Amino acid sequence: MTHEEFNMQVRLLRPLLRGVACRYLDDDEAEDTVQDVLLRLWQMVAELHSPLEPLARRLVRNFAIDKLRRKLPMAPLAEVSDDDDDVDSELLEHTMRIVETLPDMQQLVLRLRHMDGMTMHDIAQLTGSTEVALRQTLSRARKAVLKKMKNHAKEE
Repeated sequence: MTHEEFNMQVRLLRPLLRGVACRYLDDDEAEDTVQDVLLRLWQMVAELHSPLEPLARRLVRNFAIDKLRRKLPMAPLAEVSDDDDDVDSELLEHTMRIVETLPDMQQLVLRLRHMDGMTMHDIAQLTGSTEVALRQTLSRARKAVLKKMKNHAKEE
């Protein structure tokens, strides 16, 4: 795609992309998100092909969701203090025992993501795997932990 084609498509797409971002974020953040996406697309303009809209919409949606996730107050499990009441510490210990039963790769990804707070991109670079494969591994690990916790709850 040429720079002129890109600029023409961006002029037409910008209001649409801003609308997509506004579904998730307030006005200022929506505009910032659209700018971030357009910058990312500009950096890869040589590899882009028409139509640009599906890719741009998906990127805006993903960037907006990432911003929302970063706002969530999620402390890594490693930051849970020993002063918490007995129920919380027992639950944490039980969860850690379950994590230790997972396959090595699932354990690694789960620990890096939730205990160390690493991004999927960083984990992918560290492990030499793709982000897609890591997301699937993380999903399977979470499901396995949840299933084992539900089974444990039924036993009690």
